[in-house]
Amino acid sequence: MPEPHVRTLFMGTPEFAVPPLRALLDSERYQVVGVITQPDRPAGRGKQLQASPVKQAALAANVPVLQPEKLRAAGVFDQLAALAPDLIVVAAFGQILRQNVLDLPRYACINVHASLLPRWRGAAPIQAAVRAGDTQTGITIMIMDAGLDTGPMLLKRAVPITRDDSGQTVHDKLAAIGGPLLIEALDRYLAGTLTPEPQPADPALSTYAPMLKKEDGVIDWSQSAAAIERQVRALEPWPGTATMWHGEPFKILGGTAVEGSAQAGEVVSQGGQIAVGTGGGGLFRLERVQVAGKGPAVVAAFARGHADFIVSKLG
Repeated sequence: MPEPHVRTLFMGTPEFAVPPLRALLDSERYQVVGVITQPDRPAGRGKQLQASPVKQAALAANVPVLQPEKLRAAGVFDQLAALAPDLIVVAAFGQILRQNVLDLPRYACINVHASLLPRWRGAAPIQAAVRAGDTQTGITIMIMDAGLDTGPMLLKRAVPITRDDSGQTVHDKLAAIGGPLLIEALDRYLAGTLTPEPQPADPALSTYAPMLKKEDGVIDWSQSAAAIERQVRALEPWPGTATMWHGEPFKILGGTAVEGSAQAGEVVSQGGQIAVGTGGGGLFRLERVQVAGKGPAVVAAFARGHADFIVSKLG
């Protein structure tokens, strides 16, 4: 077993990173000497500054928190070095670690990554897996190197992706296993019973999931209904998916690909269902929608209140 009280520096920001942090805090072997997270950001309707979930968890555990805008900023490396970490653990931190930081810990920098590497390297692997129609994804515990999620792997654990899953539900599945898998990997690696496995060298096996942008949620009705369904599921809750109706943003909060045909973007009523034509085959049956300035609505109720919705055009 690894020595007790391994000095551990944790880097992470969103809710996904909280279970790994708590797993370290609950362990008797790992002493979390500091937490690095992104600066407080405006959030909510009032745009008030809000601490990240990781910061909130760290403060609740009385762990010192640093929030540099950039790790490469003057003086930040000296602050990290003063913590003398044996180990750095990273989970959805949101910044690239330069070589001087990668070389800082006595053992390694370890990443909790939300995909089965080498598939879906990058910032948004969960949403990319759902949108691509993957039937499974998972967590990879890996040793970080100078590349983007290219380092050797320690442990993997897979979870299924079903047609009922969204970006949020897959996130929750992965978050639930990240902490226990991290501790198992660390214990075995530091005890010398787990050998790092290099990622496959074949570039055809690796895929990239870039950071999500608001415009990723814009629906292109020329796609197939199945692709639109996956887009809607993948991008829930953020950035969400939307189109235009009467020149105003119109959110699509849920729907399913079904058989049928109509012009791309045309709203139709078929067999008691309200759906939108697509350009790549099938209809996209609407379930919940939201017009600008109003709350979410079941599409049937929305259509009853907007007589011109059926046979109108979206996009």
